[in-house]
Amino acid sequence: MGVSPLPDPNLLASYIAREEGPRRAANTPLPAADILRYGAIVGCHIEAHASLPRAMDEMRRRIVAAGRRQQSLASGSVIIADTLTGSKGRFRRVWHAPPGGLWLVVALFNQWLPATAQLLPLAAGLAACETVRHFGLEAEVKWVNDVLVNGRKVCGILCETFCCPLSREEYILVGVGLNVNNSRFPADLAPLATSMKSAAGRHFDRGEVALDLLSKLRWNVGLLTYEEEERHSDHDIFMESYRALSTRCGRMVSFGFNVQEQPQYQARVKAIADDGALVLELEQDGVERVEHAGEIIYLDET
Repeated sequence: MGVSPLPDPNLLASYIAREEGPRRAANTPLPAADILRYGAIVGCHIEAHASLPRAMDEMRRRIVAAGRRQQSLASGSVIIADTLTGSKGRFRRVWHAPPGGLWLVVALFNQWLPATAQLLPLAAGLAACETVRHFGLEAEVKWVNDVLVNGRKVCGILCETFCCPLSREEYILVGVGLNVNNSRFPADLAPLATSMKSAAGRHFDRGEVALDLLSKLRWNVGLLTYEEEERHSDHDIFMESYRALSTRCGRMVSFGFNVQEQPQYQARVKAIADDGALVLELEQDGVERVEHAGEIIYLDET
């Protein structure tokens, strides 16, 4: 199986100049060109593979190999695969990654303050949600960064930190699994998952979807960096964008750090805090809980 046509950095830059830059300039009070420059690292190098066991592991090997050469892997480097044979999500759950989907990882050198770095998983989820919506589907982010269409998961995000054992440089690895044209799922996933093709009833150009996803990731990473560098440390614009497309207040959820196997409690969503935490109100006594990590399952789906 050959590698599918996928974007290179020059195509990405052209797409952003033609599509993302003008669209963002018309819809934000902040300087779009400056924000996109701050995020320009994303997609600086793009490498495509027909098949990999796991893109995260391949990126770790590239970071270590650069360290052996007494070099640093370029921040923003991307690895994309047509299929992954050993992909895993949170808690080592198997991630179904057949041909037709978009499976990639971005390595970002951790240059941010902790308060900004902890928002990168939200930025990845927001970027993926914006991409799915760009192609005409009503998507939402389920806190922290799952993307749903019609209540079913169309995209999962996994963020991990990796410190090169040779250089001691720390990277944040952002793994994205987006169901684009793959429409068959294992029996245990079929009721929970969907794809863009299944939801829209049409085929999508995977290269175009990849371009749009990377352009939107470039914007959101750039926005977080801009807000940090320009002393807008409360990340007002970013959090406003995230809240607009994410878990709504008033929804009943089950919360847990591994909620599928060990749900901890049920509560109503009260707010999403400025630092990205989920504010919950326990149903039985109204006690407020603030969670910075974990998972939720919606209990109020019809």
